[in-house]
Amino acid sequence: MECKMEKGNPYCNCTYEPCSRKSKCCECLHYHRQKDQLPACFFGAEAERTYDRSIDYFIKMRMK
Repeated sequence: MECKMEKGNPYCNCTYEPCSRKSKCCECLHYHRQKDQLPACFFGAEAERTYDRSIDYFIKMRMK
């Protein structure tokens, strides 16, 4: 299956500018899964800007 870029994807809140996977959800998910991380869209705006994509950080943010 080919991963196609969705222009104007409302779910992609990634602010990491050099990211080549921006709005390419399947590529993004595979990339972060390999690193035991979650993609930006799992985080709110403030948490996303930390660039901490760890599962531990996600859980910490959910506990607030």
